[in-house]
Amino acid sequence: MKIIKLAVVIFVLLVGSTALFAQQIVSGKYSFNNSMQNYTLDKNSGDRSMTIYINFDKGFDKKPKIILSVTNLDANTQTNIRYNVEALSVSRDGFSVKVSTWSDTKIMGLSGDWLAISEP
Repeated sequence: MKIIKLAVVIFVLLVGSTALFAQQIVSGKYSFNNSMQNYTLDKNSGDRSMTIYINFDKGFDKKPKIILSVTNLDANTQTNIRYNVEALSVSRDGFSVKVSTWSDTKIMGLSGDWLAISEP
């Protein structure tokens, strides 16, 4: 009987500690290019930005941390290349990716990967 009780206690501790340290991780890709409607990153000069919304297939229990990377950049080489990529409006259900450029930079396309990680 003591062995069964000990086994139950160990099982509860293992399952409870696994849930306590479990993280939810979701990843995906984003892309901006000049075939998008109202695309302005390749036009004119000055401050310009585009935003897209990423919706998680399954919501998180808490607001996750977002990590963004740039994997492809198609830009005019006749000017300096200036850009900023940031995650905005992060919620349990999704977030926005905003790409900005300024001055005379012309970006024809920019894409990358994103990673959403919940805190344990």
